[in-house]
Amino acid sequence: MVEPAEPDLHQRAQALVLQLSQMLELEFDALKIQNLDEFERLQPVKNDLLSQLTHMAPSKEILEEDPQWGTWLEGIAACRDMHRRNAVLMERKLESIRGALDSLRLPGTGSGVEIYDRLGHVSRFSRGRGYNEA
Repeated sequence: MVEPAEPDLHQRAQALVLQLSQMLELEFDALKIQNLDEFERLQPVKNDLLSQLTHMAPSKEILEEDPQWGTWLEGIAACRDMHRRNAVLMERKLESIRGALDSLRLPGTGSGVEIYDRLGHVSRFSRGRGYNEA
């Protein structure tokens, strides 16, 4: 039989999972509105919570035998899903930024975007003067 973990360890670990969950929600909100300063500010706090949870986690045997740790594992799984959600949102934002940057490339660099003049015709001229015309 495995010796159970200290009684208040579970409560402290549960509190950390709640804090991590709240931190991941704040991170998601910052990503949604593209507040990168706030997102960056949250990273050290989130990493500290993850580090504390890693050091506090009981052994695999205790997790399997002690039923009170089941809710903790569910909380950890929910945090994992929230982290994945944030990563997907970040990747989608990066893809849209890459697409916008690709559309701004100068003509002739392989961009599929055509430039139209005021009359609605495809422009045959470059957007700026070349160095020969300057």
